Amino acid sequence: MSITPLTIFEEDADPSRRDALTIEEQLEQIKEPETLVVGFGYLQFIGEFKQAGGIKAGCGSQLVARTHRGTELVDLLTTTCTNSGCSKSISRSDMLQYIENSGGKNFPFNTNGRVLRIATLDDLSQMSSMRAKIDEQIKSARKLVEEHHLAMKVVDVEPILGGELLTFYFISEDRVDFRRLVSDLASKYSTRIEMKQVGSRDEARLVGDYEKCGQHCCCKSFLKVLSPVSMRTAKQQKQTLDPKKISGRCGRLMCCLRYEDQTYRDLKKNLPHKKTRVGTPEGPGIVLDGKILTQLVFVELEHDKRRVAFPLEDLCDPETCPRPWEMNQFIEEKKPKKKNRGSRQNKNKINNKEKGAQASSQDGDKTKKKRRKRRRRKRKQGKDSDKG
Repeated sequence: MSITPLTIFEEDADPSRRDALTIEEQLEQIKEPETLVVGFGYLQFIGEFKQAGGIKAGCGSQLVARTHRGTELVDLLTTTCTNSGCSKSISRSDMLQYIENSGGKNFPFNTNGRVLRIATLDDLSQMSSMRAKIDEQIKSARKLVEEHHLAMKVVDVEPILGGELLTFYFISEDRVDFRRLVSDLASKYSTRIEMKQVGSRDEARLVGDYEKCGQHCCCKSFLKVLSPVSMRTAKQQKQTLDPKKISGRCGRLMCCLRYEDQTYRDLKKNLPHKKTRVGTPEGPGIVLDGKILTQLVFVELEHDKRRVAFPLEDLCDPETCPRPWEMNQFIEEKKPKKKNRGSRQNKNKINNKEKGAQASSQDGDKTKKKRRKRRRRKRKQGKDSDKG
């Protein structure tokens, strides 16, 4: 039975008759990027490398590149072009500006490398088999450290795809002479050995997973430059001073305290200092405290010792600020005195009471006089009876 082609499929095969292109056709029309920005290594190095040619990959693709350490797997972050017209690429000037704002010279950025090809299944399987031996390599390295009596702790081991280098990360409080240890490791693994001393923050970047907030550790997910964090930052943000609550997996103060530190500094510059004299809508007063985020100033008024919070924009010069108590006195003096009926009634009551008291005193005097007259009469009557 012969197969008859349908007209609708023939039309789809012609790009001029369709509304959209297939993925393959879109990929053919894309120009090869000039440079590729990739990320590699446990410590999240960033590199901008030229490509060998013919590589058209999307963000997140795994590539094989030659870096300053050797041949290794890298992750494609973005592509750079001159005008950054598409949404998947950026201009080189924007990338360099981001690097400058994110740490400058301390940012782990280099251009000494070249992207060779897109990673194949063989490359991925080879890398996974090399990573499966990491636990065994850490145990053997720790045994050699104990044999050489070195004051150090091996944290992690990083192999690369080409096998030219094996990096051992360790922590130590002092300088360590590990030359004999390196010779033993090189003879055991038959490759170049590099010992890299890291701090507590880098240790968390290597072995940490999740933080208290429920997200991946910042140092492991995106943070490239690990700057020190001081207790002053926590005090300025009104955080609790309990080290257990503001410390991360590394035992140091959490890196996220630095994210808003510059904002707090800029806002704090606007607020007046404590114990300074300022003017308010209710009169001059002394600054007791200030709220950085809400930009409120807590003031104790001079005339009545009240403590009131005012917005920053309401403050003014203490010498020219309004004085409400003087205005109130002026208004009270101007007001006419109203006649108080209640006062008249009170006066009448008082007068009535006084009159009643006077009347009662007069009655008492009259009774006394009558008693005296009676006594005199009785005395006279007694004398007359004695004479008769």
